[in-house]
Amino acid sequence: MTKATVFIDGESGTTGLGIRERLDAIQSVTVKSLPADRRRDPAARRDMMAEVDLIVLCLPDDAAKDSCAMAASLGNAEPKVLDASTAHRVDPDWVYGFAEMLPGQADRIAQAKHVANPGCYPTGGIGLIRPLVDAGIIPPDYPITINAVSGYSGGGKAMIGAHDTDGGPAFELYGLGLEHKHVPETTLYGGLTRRPIFVPSVGHYRQGMLVSIPLHLDTLNGKPSGGDLRAILEKWYEGCDLVRVVQPQADGKLEPEALNDTDRLELYVHANEKHRQAVLVARLDNLGKGASGAAVQNIRLMLGLHTGVGAETVHA
Repeated sequence: MTKATVFIDGESGTTGLGIRERLDAIQSVTVKSLPADRRRDPAARRDMMAEVDLIVLCLPDDAAKDSCAMAASLGNAEPKVLDASTAHRVDPDWVYGFAEMLPGQADRIAQAKHVANPGCYPTGGIGLIRPLVDAGIIPPDYPITINAVSGYSGGGKAMIGAHDTDGGPAFELYGLGLEHKHVPETTLYGGLTRRPIFVPSVGHYRQGMLVSIPLHLDTLNGKPSGGDLRAILEKWYEGCDLVRVVQPQADGKLEPEALNDTDRLELYVHANEKHRQAVLVARLDNLGKGASGAAVQNIRLMLGLHTGVGAETVHA
């Protein structure tokens, strides 16, 4: 059997290492690498791109754009490209790599030459918002507020180093200039016309994420109950293996680390009908469904590998 070949451009970073580990467990895929001293050599990288079926970009935005241009220069030999940076997430020429986002999205990913891997926070936010917008419950111009907390592994080398070596703060808000790089994709793929307020935070733990969206039920179309919201989400994700709508815990608590080292996404509707308020919550591993896990799911779709280790059911 001929194996599919993949080159991870930027494989030494957190996301790249996670993708490599997952791909090494798939017998039908061979990951090709450059020696450490040649990973910044443009000629070596271009030659490697010409040899593989798909390249994964785990690079800063500008470097990802340069790598895409390098791949495009190969003409008919250009491999498929999965970009894990934010460089192409709202580019209309790229397919957004959230397979469960819409019916048919997995097929669009499978047929695409260029796919943008989603951000971790947007995966939770869009997963909650888009079904309710498409159902007409949340108006596209609704003033959405998204609050989120992540483990420090999603913050890059400087943040990881600060927490691993110096202890880091117990908890901190960041992005308070309200210009976080994940807002454009959340707005676009959430089906929103009004820019949401997004307030991210980081806790002193390595990985795991909660994304929460508070709602006043009487301000939504049709004045739904919490049960109505849950029913819409359950119908939307019916049959999806990796995305599940879960009943709230009786103690009213939710911690962020329960899905660590998995590729799952859990969605919750916490509602108080007496006060007509609700909080939607998404829980995921920011390194799993929020990064490397989503990337490997997209790689499988792009290479036509729908069975075996790590396979999943998504919208047809």
